[in-house]
Amino acid sequence: MIVTYNWLKQYMDLSDVAPEYLAEKITDGGHEVESWHYQAVGSNLVIGKVLTCVPHPDSDHLHICTVDTGEDVRQIVCGAPNVAAGQKVIVALPGCKLPEGEIKSGMVRGQQSDGMICALFELGVDKHYLTEEQLSGIEVLPEDAEVGNKEVLKYLGLDDVIYDVSLTPNRADCYSMWAFAKDVGAILGKKVTLPDYRYNTELQKADLTVRSETDKCPYFYGKVINHVEIKPSPLWMQQALNAAGVKAINNVVDISNYVMLETGQPLHFYNLAKIPAREITVKTGLNEMYTALDGVQYHVSEDDIMITTQGKAIGYAGIMGGDDSKIDDETTGIIIEAALFNLVSIRNTSRRLDLFTEAATRFAKGIDPLAAEKAVERSTQLLIELANASGIEETVICGDPGYLERKIETTAEQINTLLGTEFTDSQIYGVFESLDFQPKSAGRKITVSVPSYRSNDVKVWQDLSEEVIRILGYGNIVSTLPKMPTTQGALARDGAEKRTIRAMLNGYGLDEVMTYSLVSQAKIDEGVLSIGEPVRIANAISEDRRYFRTSLLPSLMDVVSYNQARNREEYGLFEIADVYSDDGRQASHLSAALSSATTSSKWQKISENNDFYTLKGIVLSLLDKLGYENSRIGFRVPEKENEVLHPNKSAEILLDRSVIGIMGVSHPLYNRKYDVDTCNLLELDLSAVLERKKGKIRFTTVNRYPSINYDLALVVREEVSGADIVNTVKKAAGSLLKNVEIFDVYRGASIEEGCKSVAVSVVYQSAEKTLKESDIADIHAEVLRQLSGKLGAKLRD
Repeated sequence: MIVTYNWLKQYMDLSDVAPEYLAEKITDGGHEVESWHYQAVGSNLVIGKVLTCVPHPDSDHLHICTVDTGEDVRQIVCGAPNVAAGQKVIVALPGCKLPEGEIKSGMVRGQQSDGMICALFELGVDKHYLTEEQLSGIEVLPEDAEVGNKEVLKYLGLDDVIYDVSLTPNRADCYSMWAFAKDVGAILGKKVTLPDYRYNTELQKADLTVRSETDKCPYFYGKVINHVEIKPSPLWMQQALNAAGVKAINNVVDISNYVMLETGQPLHFYNLAKIPAREITVKTGLNEMYTALDGVQYHVSEDDIMITTQGKAIGYAGIMGGDDSKIDDETTGIIIEAALFNLVSIRNTSRRLDLFTEAATRFAKGIDPLAAEKAVERSTQLLIELANASGIEETVICGDPGYLERKIETTAEQINTLLGTEFTDSQIYGVFESLDFQPKSAGRKITVSVPSYRSNDVKVWQDLSEEVIRILGYGNIVSTLPKMPTTQGALARDGAEKRTIRAMLNGYGLDEVMTYSLVSQAKIDEGVLSIGEPVRIANAISEDRRYFRTSLLPSLMDVVSYNQARNREEYGLFEIADVYSDDGRQASHLSAALSSATTSSKWQKISENNDFYTLKGIVLSLLDKLGYENSRIGFRVPEKENEVLHPNKSAEILLDRSVIGIMGVSHPLYNRKYDVDTCNLLELDLSAVLERKKGKIRFTTVNRYPSINYDLALVVREEVSGADIVNTVKKAAGSLLKNVEIFDVYRGASIEEGCKSVAVSVVYQSAEKTLKESDIADIHAEVLRQLSGKLGAKLRD
């Protein structure tokens, strides 16, 4: 928010308050002054008069001027195209320090120049608020300018200081200069006097109809001013608006902006001639194109709050009026609008249209529920004074703000206990008085009445404590050491396991990434291993950030696409993050992506391929490290297909027969969607994994007896899985089985259609003796019998 020194000076005596001290005190009072600067700069300026002006003999654009500065007549070389004899001008004398540097006497193409005739932008005035004429040449002053006057900036109304104040979200009331002045007055201990906006004019009977057909506009004030004169605003108002960052236009429009800055209540003035029906209705549900004041056409959504007349839109409520009802030089009468609109709706519409106006900012943050009446009356008073307003009708009111005055009780003891201070009753009472809280004492109790403009902020007695310490100073809080039991630091729940997982994945060459938790509907639809229905964000910054994600893989695919677009063809990525569901559930998930190609040695030109089994090996290693034996882990074909994984190259991961994850090769159509090559993807529900009971670690001595190895070539049907073979061997072989492993699968010549040849290594070993063939003959025969009986396996010839 922009605040100016001179504007605050209207309401309180700041003669003993330096600009830098004011900035410090405002910050101490809870409103951080991010920066401050003088509106214009010039240390040795004077008003002068150009006596003569002739072309420079050695230049086609310079002029040699003689200038009367009141104390002397001096020669100045000037390059401005509009300089002429007889003009009153701003002269920077030698030694004057301007934003661009110090002015010195010197020779300009052989001619003496003792100073500079200035344009306003050369004094540091913001170019945004200057006309094309002012930007193209020097500033020509009015005839009444006094030659020799050295208080040039004061004469120009540019002796102001601009403060850029960062307001906290709970202090939207300070977007009103009146409310901010009250706060500053309390901080400085100054009496604040606000303008008296009463006026003595007989009001005519209202000939205006206003109504609201939506609960997004609880009340609406309308007032007709039948006659106004359009002309430039007085200089003081132009200067105040320009200093506050608002460009002056004409007296009527400027009054609406000035009163908005004063009261915090956005106003809109409609051209009375453009609303012949004298009827205004607030409604939603429109779906059309609309041209706003900025001349741009916007699409009106059904959720937008619109101001209409005779069913036709004439303004975006709380954001911007329409081009067809604006105030122009031909305007002779106006309708004043002051209303309250739903802040969420205004924020959403403003964001969608990318229209962040001063009015929208105030409505989106919340305004004083009683500000509308003050704003209408104040603007009427100024219209009478500055626009010769007449034919003023009674105010028409639709709805009710529903405001109830809030009273809060507290005691000095309560406040001091909370703050750790020792303020007296009179000190606390004085703070409430300075803030217009109208305190009343009854014994030790203090009862305050919260002003309407603070109703969104001060709700309980603890809020009153904040006001006390803010005004009296945080330095009054005595520093004390906290009293707390000594505790041993430890990782959060599951922290150790997640640290182990990260270390292992880093060891496998994968890089950890972090992606945004909020995603679009499209990403929700792509989710695999989704936790449930997503949590919808009511005031999302955009549709791309509308939901909390329920799955990690779609977000990880954005990272894959980003890397491949930058020619990084080899990658290993993973993310560990939480996902959320609309029913309140929360879980930690792990997602991973491996490129298909990986180079193991560039020098030796050795490259390998990552595939489904590479990822499977990583999963098994992770689970084994976490304490889950391979016998508890299984894989199966997914029960339903998804758009992310290849239907014939994917599997669900089981732990104790419950699904804990899904993995596989990316679907070709999904690759095309993200413009990536085939990759290997994984999503694991870590919460489901870590809540399972881990196996106990058993220590055994190193076996010193030799083993016996058998390699079997089994012909089985295609539908028989490797896990079926391994499990069958384990059950049949008993305790002497040391290991069983599949090391090859063959399909082709000599293998009948619908079958495959699986090569299995079976290892037998005893911890008590050296095995002989006779010791395992019966066991091995039983293995072959069960493979044949249960799986239909045959030994390959």
